[in-house]
Amino acid sequence: MKRTAIILTLFILTVLIIPSMIVMPFAEHAEQAAKHDKDVAKAKTKDKTASQNKDKGPAISVSVYRAAEDKVQSFDMHDYLVGVVASEMPADFNIEALKAQTLAARTYIVKHLLNEGSINVPKGAEVTDTTMDQVFKDKADLKKIWGIDYEWKLAKIEKAVNATEGQIITYNGKPITPSFFSTSNGYTENAEDYWSNPYPYLKSVPSPWDRNSPKYEDVTTRSASDVENKLGIDFSKQKGEIGDIIDRTKGHRVAKIKVGGKTFTGREIREKLGLRSTDFNIVKQGDEVKITTKGYGHGVGMSQYGANGMAKAGDNYKQIVSYYYKGVDISNIQPFTAKLTAKK
Repeated sequence: MKRTAIILTLFILTVLIIPSMIVMPFAEHAEQAAKHDKDVAKAKTKDKTASQNKDKGPAISVSVYRAAEDKVQSFDMHDYLVGVVASEMPADFNIEALKAQTLAARTYIVKHLLNEGSINVPKGAEVTDTTMDQVFKDKADLKKIWGIDYEWKLAKIEKAVNATEGQIITYNGKPITPSFFSTSNGYTENAEDYWSNPYPYLKSVPSPWDRNSPKYEDVTTRSASDVENKLGIDFSKQKGEIGDIIDRTKGHRVAKIKVGGKTFTGREIREKLGLRSTDFNIVKQGDEVKITTKGYGHGVGMSQYGANGMAKAGDNYKQIVSYYYKGVDISNIQPFTAKLTAKK
């Protein structure tokens, strides 16, 4: 009886328990292998999604003509925007102003690519890295410029680009022309007062924050003969303030002025003399003239120092964009990137 019990116990061990002990390690290994395969598949999906959604849609590259090197380089949308925002606006500006600048930059390049880019861009590129389009510098350039401040400045720009990912500015469902400039004279301009065509969203608005800009006012002295030669006039017999202002723009700049018997637009004077803005005053003092300007840039669209002032006062980037671009919407980029992908 006792012997029978021992035999039965050995039989149970042999038939049931020992095989399960053998199988368990293999089962655990199989389970781990399955988990590994699942993790790999998940990682691949995540990587694919990241490459597609880096700016909320299929991956879009931007072909940039690098003027200084006379070559063309391709950058993904994210890196292109980082390079533009870093070049067009000081990194020490408020983060909400940097976000507003990012929206302008993203909107510009999307509209630009949809319209098939600039005419006569060298070497078949889609855009230049100059003021002809948007100023752009890559990370190597920025590292040289920023030096020891590179890490925190880049991180801040990256934060602005990431925070507005997939957003552009539209009017009636289409990307706008997101014009911007450095500093106003206290007001922005109607587009038609500087350019030939009106834009319903580029209208003059007060921008009082610009008075705190270091570029708000500038005074230069030049020889009277130099000014006469550049304007093609003679005011040698005049003294004091030069020119009779015939008309001013909605943005309080010179629209038309009569100087030395000739009538000029404010823009013509600005361009011929290389002035900072079209809000200027010219005074003759002996053989010299003193030229005072207020503001820096054409004055149309978003003032960058105004945007920074609004941000410091507590406004977010959406409020800034809606203030300087009238009647616009902040829209999803996907329908537009889909069109770009289809074109390529």
